[in-house]
Amino acid sequence: MANRRCIQTLTHQLYKSKLYTNPSSSLHHLRTLSQIPNLPLKPLQSHLQYVLSNPNFNYPLTNFTTHRHYSSDSHNNSDESEEDDSEFDENEDDDDEMEMRSSGKKEYSPEEKESEAADIGYKVIGQLERSDRVFKDYEPVFAVIQIGSHQFKVSNGDCIYTEKLKFCEVNDKIILNKVLMLGSKTQTMIGRPVLPEAAVHTVVEEHALDAKVIIFKKKRRKNYRRTKGHRQELTKLRITDIQGIEKPEMPAPTKKVEKTAVAA
Repeated sequence: MANRRCIQTLTHQLYKSKLYTNPSSSLHHLRTLSQIPNLPLKPLQSHLQYVLSNPNFNYPLTNFTTHRHYSSDSHNNSDESEEDDSEFDENEDDDDEMEMRSSGKKEYSPEEKESEAADIGYKVIGQLERSDRVFKDYEPVFAVIQIGSHQFKVSNGDCIYTEKLKFCEVNDKIILNKVLMLGSKTQTMIGRPVLPEAAVHTVVEEHALDAKVIIFKKKRRKNYRRTKGHRQELTKLRITDIQGIEKPEMPAPTKKVEKTAVAA
């Protein structure tokens, strides 16, 4: 099929060129094969005969100019490159914003920090100093507190691990405001849902990472397997005091009297 099309175009160009006044039998045969209709043959014109007999490349009829069409001009390329550069700069800005959001480096004002900490359930007082005597002896009082979406039952001197608290550092003194319940040997207080006058004082001891958890995903017969690890960021809190309930007095420790053997 391709050969036939080539023959058709070749014979058609030969007949249109008007170079042969008396076509040969082979050309007639090609024309019959390609099924091209009979074209009227006219004698060559005088100036065309002159050009063919005396070729002169400076003659206007023989000046063949070729036009090259490119996909884009130089001006368009410069404009497109400028547009691409501007788009690239915008994409860089968007990437920087996404990195800032993902890494948690957003700058918060003091009011925003305080409001978000209150929503979680704590309030930062300040740094622990050497002169502070916040750690006390054990008292028979317990409290049920809420930090974020987790609840803990704590007593004086206990240590708990919570999800990382953003706006506090090591050795910061913290008050936990969301106290759901207080109890002792003599009385029990239940909040609806929170006890407004109760508070639990704590100290931040460290920021740590939890043990690694392996996350494995698989889809049968799909050649899909993904394995990832995750270590949750934690904050270690030491309970120093529970306020809002009457604390019973601890009985004084009794001294054991040593029995002395009476010599017979």
